Amino acid sequence: MTYAAPPTDGPPNGRELFKAYLRKVGSGEHTSSGLTREEAAHALELMLDGAASPAQIGAFLIAHRIRRPEPQELTGMLDVYRKRGPQLTTGKPAISFGMPFDGRTRTAPIYPLTALVLSSAGLPVVLQGAGRIPVKYGITAQELFACLGLQLAGRSVEWVQAKLNACDLALVHQPDHLPDAETLIPYREDLGKRPPLASLELLWTAHQGEHLLVSGFVHPPTEARAWKALDLAGETNVLTVKGLEGSTDLPISRACVTGRPTREEDGRQILHPRDNGCYGADPLWDGLETWGNQAAAALGGQGELATALIWNAGTYLWQAGLEANLTGGLERCRELLNSGVVMAHLQRLRQEMG
Repeated sequence: MTYAAPPTDGPPNGRELFKAYLRKVGSGEHTSSGLTREEAAHALELMLDGAASPAQIGAFLIAHRIRRPEPQELTGMLDVYRKRGPQLTTGKPAISFGMPFDGRTRTAPIYPLTALVLSSAGLPVVLQGAGRIPVKYGITAQELFACLGLQLAGRSVEWVQAKLNACDLALVHQPDHLPDAETLIPYREDLGKRPPLASLELLWTAHQGEHLLVSGFVHPPTEARAWKALDLAGETNVLTVKGLEGSTDLPISRACVTGRPTREEDGRQILHPRDNGCYGADPLWDGLETWGNQAAAALGGQGELATALIWNAGTYLWQAGLEANLTGGLERCRELLNSGVVMAHLQRLRQEMG
């Protein structure tokens, strides 16, 4: 059997255009080359629009993972998310958290409770997530907030912006607000690994304007690439965190490696919970019902999650500039929890967002 060559007349279609990008990233250790920022952006748009074939997309994603994306490639892809995703604003500096969308399976998430503490202190908080997705299919942000009585999924961007204005809390939910990206989820399952595109979950924020962008990481090379990519993207206020399961949750069982990079230095900070009265075992995940009971206690300063919550929320109160130092952040967090301010804030959120 013989196969006819594809026609060459007329402008190239999406598959032909994508071949050029695939050749660059998939040619082998010695001959592959990185894409420019503009090429990486175009490649992602071809994938999101279905202009590249499934075989091409799968080949690109696994080749890109093996070779590792270069900073300008991540920035180009980040440009696409910024263009296609929602844009949220606040009238004051905010804090945005980036962590893996495939959730948590081993340790109890602290970040929803941290978000409540920070927003109760008047700091706008922007989170993002998705439904249960590969490769971990872990517990998601919207499920955790629903357990607290806050229904944040299935909302319009206008609703999210209005509640951010009124309550200093927002969740960007990919199925609702960046549905193009949902088309690539099956590839994560078929490949059995997070593709480099998953890095965008850590680097992108829908917030426009002044903010602290907190990004979780696992491996130091990933952190270094993130610094360079975010610098190219114009993100000047960044905190990277070697958190639990790649999240932005600071561990209490060990010192936590963080960075506040500038053009001159990495701003490395090693945070020691033992030196600040917050040392202990990292709480383990034991199901949504157990977590809900633990969360209710922690928001009153009690129970198994309280130490981790104080350590996390106190640290971020300091890093976001609401307190002058770590000690002040921890003291402020304890005051907000023990005085009932955070629980009162949650009750107001339930009325506004339930």
